[in-house]
Amino acid sequence: MRPSGRDLNQMRAVSIETGFTKHAEGSCLIKMGDTHVLCTATIEDRVPPFIKGSGLGWVTAEYGMLPRATNTRMRREAASGKQGGRTVEIQRLIGRALRAGVDRVALGERQITVDCDVIQADGGTRCASITGGWVALRLAVNKLMKAGDVISDPLVDPVAAVSCGIYAGQPVLDLDYPEDSEAGVDGNFIMTGSGKLIEVQMSAEGSVFSRAQMDQLMDLAEKGVGELAAMQKAATA
Repeated sequence: MRPSGRDLNQMRAVSIETGFTKHAEGSCLIKMGDTHVLCTATIEDRVPPFIKGSGLGWVTAEYGMLPRATNTRMRREAASGKQGGRTVEIQRLIGRALRAGVDRVALGERQITVDCDVIQADGGTRCASITGGWVALRLAVNKLMKAGDVISDPLVDPVAAVSCGIYAGQPVLDLDYPEDSEAGVDGNFIMTGSGKLIEVQMSAEGSVFSRAQMDQLMDLAEKGVGELAAMQKAATA
């Protein structure tokens, strides 16, 4: 029934390659099917002005897509002089999702910026960015702890995300682009590794949905995030 031939509750093939870049304090290339995202984490001994002197750390994110990440070339946002609304919305989502798993007191007064660059897009780029972004963040924090710059682990819970939706009348897990573009209902579920919700983005794209269908999608999301959290743990062990 699914274009890919996957079962309704089956994720795409997922891989996480850590240490993908030389210079970043933490980095990985995450592949969720044909969606590939490079995630890097940079540590800086400064924080935004609004929390300077508070003793709190900060985690933020930036997101972008390469011009040929999709089937037709997109103009670089730098060429137009500003970011698009979708880009701004996604990078704010990534930042607040990752901060939900961070003890900012334990992090200390420093900032970690997670950059998520989409090399190839086939649906679910924001979910892959959050999942890979946490891996890059974990690796960067490991370096802080190894150096003795951080005493207690500021990462209290892994953070991962997965898409779920209603495709051809059936609830499905981890939509690729052919499903995403035709789904009657589309949703992104951001959760902690312990199963707590951080954010849910749900919308009726072509048909409304019931409470029962929402519960089915939640069950699929819990399954998917559980699998992703296990992969994150294995990648950063």
